[in-house]
Amino acid sequence: MQIFKCANNESTGDFTHIAVFDWEDIAANATSSNQVTIATIPAGGAVELCYVDETVALAGASDITLDVGTTAGDPDEFINALDVDGMTVPVANTGDIMLQGATTTTTLGGALPVSFVASDTPVLVEWNGTVASLTAGQVTIGLRILDPRRF
Repeated sequence: MQIFKCANNESTGDFTHIAVFDWEDIAANATSSNQVTIATIPAGGAVELCYVDETVALAGASDITLDVGTTAGDPDEFINALDVDGMTVPVANTGDIMLQGATTTTTLGGALPVSFVASDTPVLVEWNGTVASLTAGQVTIGLRILDPRRF
């Protein structure tokens, strides 16, 4: 598994954080007892975008799902029960908070759902399904985390 915090010149683009899981990483980090921290939202910060791309097709299992969020035990605020092996295109912001828009900020395009935090908060990934059957594949998760208190 590879987890990156993008450098200043990289973070002005699409993502501030990237996590890449190959099939072995997914198998090794499955179920709620093996959640992985892929980033930390700083106090006063927010997740604006959570993007998932099956960059290499998963093989060997047909029931692999993904949750991404901040709640230990059920981290589904940003991505909720995404059927990763069934994806045909990348997916973004399908989690509970992102879809409900419980907290929003206005942009030129309308309301943009974001999830603000009061204190440093880890972003967790949880894989589920018959992960022991996986034989190939790779999934990339991209985050755009806002940190207005850095100024």
